[in-house]
Amino acid sequence: MKDRPELRRSLVGRDREIAALTRTVGSACAGRPALVLVEGPAGIGKTALVEQAMQAWSVLPEEPGPRVLRVTGVAWESGLPLGVADHLVRTCGDGSSLPDPAASDAVLETSRLLHRQWTTAQEAAPLVVIVDDAHWADAESLRAVRSAVRRMSDERVLVLVVTRDEPYELYDTRTAHEELQLSALRTREFLDGCQDGAVLPGPLTAEEVRTLAWEIHGLALDLSAARQLCRHALGNPRHLTQLLRELPRETWQDWRPELPAPARYASAVRHRLDRCKESARHLVEACAILGDDAALTEATELAGVTDALLAVDEAQAAGLLNATSNPGRTQLAFTHPLARAAVLTGISLTRRADLHHRAAEITTNRGRSLAHRVAATSTTNDALADELDAYAAERASAGEWSAVADALVRAGRLSTARAVREDRLLRAVDAMIGAGDIPQATAFAAELESFPAGILRDVVLGYLAIMRGRPAEADTFLAQAWERCDPVRHADLMARICQRRVLHALGHFNGRDLVAWAHRAIELADPDHPSAVESEAVLGLGLAMTGQPDEALAAYEAAAAKLPGGAQPQRFQLGRGWVDNALDAPEAARRRLEAAVPTGYRMGSTRISLWAQGWLARTQFTLGAWPEALETVQRAAARLAEVRIELSRPLVHWTGAQLYALRGDWEAAEHHVSEAAAAPHHYEVMLIPSCLARAQIAEARGDYERVAEALSPVVHLTQRMSMDEPGFWPWPDMYANALVMTGRLDEADTFLGPHEDLAARRAHRSAMARLGLARGRLTAARGNADAARQEFEQALTRLEHLPLPYDRAQVNFAYGQTLRRAGKRREADTVLKNARDAYSALGATTYVERCDRELKAGGLHSARLAPGLAQLTPQEQAVARLVAGGASNQQTAVELFISVKTVQYHLTHIYSKLGIRSRSELAARFPEMQTQD
Repeated sequence: MKDRPELRRSLVGRDREIAALTRTVGSACAGRPALVLVEGPAGIGKTALVEQAMQAWSVLPEEPGPRVLRVTGVAWESGLPLGVADHLVRTCGDGSSLPDPAASDAVLETSRLLHRQWTTAQEAAPLVVIVDDAHWADAESLRAVRSAVRRMSDERVLVLVVTRDEPYELYDTRTAHEELQLSALRTREFLDGCQDGAVLPGPLTAEEVRTLAWEIHGLALDLSAARQLCRHALGNPRHLTQLLRELPRETWQDWRPELPAPARYASAVRHRLDRCKESARHLVEACAILGDDAALTEATELAGVTDALLAVDEAQAAGLLNATSNPGRTQLAFTHPLARAAVLTGISLTRRADLHHRAAEITTNRGRSLAHRVAATSTTNDALADELDAYAAERASAGEWSAVADALVRAGRLSTARAVREDRLLRAVDAMIGAGDIPQATAFAAELESFPAGILRDVVLGYLAIMRGRPAEADTFLAQAWERCDPVRHADLMARICQRRVLHALGHFNGRDLVAWAHRAIELADPDHPSAVESEAVLGLGLAMTGQPDEALAAYEAAAAKLPGGAQPQRFQLGRGWVDNALDAPEAARRRLEAAVPTGYRMGSTRISLWAQGWLARTQFTLGAWPEALETVQRAAARLAEVRIELSRPLVHWTGAQLYALRGDWEAAEHHVSEAAAAPHHYEVMLIPSCLARAQIAEARGDYERVAEALSPVVHLTQRMSMDEPGFWPWPDMYANALVMTGRLDEADTFLGPHEDLAARRAHRSAMARLGLARGRLTAARGNADAARQEFEQALTRLEHLPLPYDRAQVNFAYGQTLRRAGKRREADTVLKNARDAYSALGATTYVERCDRELKAGGLHSARLAPGLAQLTPQEQAVARLVAGGASNQQTAVELFISVKTVQYHLTHIYSKLGIRSRSELAARFPEMQTQD
């Protein structure tokens, strides 16, 4: 097959599906016949995937080109029994004919005939059978095809059944005969039974839409425009491609342009609408004006229809609307966003304006009423712009920043004076950042930078720099804004700068500065001003970061008594949950952080939600709820990819990296490490989790040199007070343990002292326990086994009654290693079994395997061994296993908690006993010397 550029374009974002089909093709080439369903909505790219599968056959030069049999289902033959099978039989050209379709065994005989034909055909070359538009195929033919494949054993046959996941697209069921509908239902039931191993191409993401736009049109879409286009077309490549070709390039430079449907799609929708009765047409048009999930009562009043239910039934039968009924409320929604666009653009401008005016009077929601009035306005309107500005101020007091941004952008466009337009756009972008819509805010950044220098401009650009993880840039903008402020005239702006400084301090994880700026913001602003409310929401966190936990909890209790409504409670739940997690109260933290995650109810902030999800994942990890933690990470990571809030990115991916490393999925772990990447020029709140992610992967591998290396940037941070505060970042114990395991004992002792003292002053139990693990290892390494035992026992005591299963397993693992090294094999066996059981319950397969090696090295539960290996002591067997597996002497020493000299000593005896001379000989012989229990 020739390389086709248009095929490559259509396969944007299809790597996973191509890989699945390619594997199936390779399997069929090897003599494993299969039937594969390729299913998705029209235009999603199913045909392109099949073409790619055909191309995969040609990558095997020793194989002749495949013979392809292709048949396509058509609507008017869908009720014809064995119609598709008849086409397939005749396509083979061997003179065979179908049995009588009316016979009772017609399907069975047809399957035998197809099996015989295909078996003969594949002898010369692999055979591909493609049933396209299988949703229109008759069920009898599909059953015969499937039965023919089931009869095969080693034939080189691949059947690809290509179908839409709906029975029709823009097809009017009122014209379908009942017999055809029943046939389509039987076909659908058959296809639903073929879902195992199906290839299901899904919608493109916004990033993939950007790639598609560039490849087709050379068009560089910003992410916000790509997101709007993606939502509009539901990620369907066909619709996306048509819109990109049909619309002028300048369309994508506008803020949220009104996008039409592709011309062909719009024509089909209007044809169906024209066939409806007047009442149904008016109802559909009213829903197009009202927007998503229109209430039936409002739509009926706007449409002026009397028999609403009949109109709804007709619109549903035409495939234009869906109705959702709940007690006391029925809502109407279009079957596809493009259907609404097609209806809306088909309404004349005069009638559309009139409908919007009437809708503004009908709706009881002030925000929607203002939006309708804006849609009905074709010129500037300062009075309406002022109303929008006032509405934005109301929403800002509730922390509903997305609504604020929408209102201010609209107000700016209706404003006559340039200075007023610029002021409103600046405040709109500020609200976008507050809502977490960084791509949209970034799209406006260049325009904002062209505005005259001013306080608000610098405040907004500084805020954007914080969210993008650029501390130096943020500091410059905020400092400039502060210098320009007049305390008499700019009190409100000064309060806003203080609140931005609070976030800037949080990014640096500087609790002292956070508390200072929060107090200034609260003093400068009215109590219900957003700057004061948001600063108060993190004041308690800052107090906890500076070692004042009692004051922190008191601050949150006081705030709870006067908690405002709207979205603001989300911020307090995040701050209090973060503090609870740091203070060894993970169950309370989980409850509060879960409450801070949702954004739909009460217009919560995506920015706050992502922080909440990052710490919720850490809390779930701490509690041992690892499947839930992974789900939280996956949801947050997907959202992060859309909103691009760099500040919270490493936090989210840190937990993903650690969890996958502990499960032994190194590829997934490394992916999260790369996503968590941060450098010293980023904020500390980004750098620390980034370093922890790398360190914890290295620790799971037993590579303690890499652990110390990964944490080195944190060790060398100059601002230390909040970084070292117990409970916030679990790095000191990990670093101290790595120093011990790499033989840097004096350095470990010097490092541990201040952290142990601080944890003791704070009476922080889990921090003392984790540091006790490192102290126990250090004490044992210096030869004092009894003192080491006391350290480990004390660490376990401190973890009693705390729901921290992973921490407890870690202490037991280190304790067991230490006991084994001290020759206390029976005690070590018990402790290591406790660690193994805990790791197994958590799903930490990496450490389960390490425990197993330790238990084998102890020698109390050895497997039956072949005579050669039976000569070795348990310690020698453990060394032999690791070295044979490719571990270096250093890695073996670290893993078994012995010295490198001891490893060399054991290897000398191993070689002598086994009569070999090298590591390679050991690797070659070792598998042969093991037997199963």
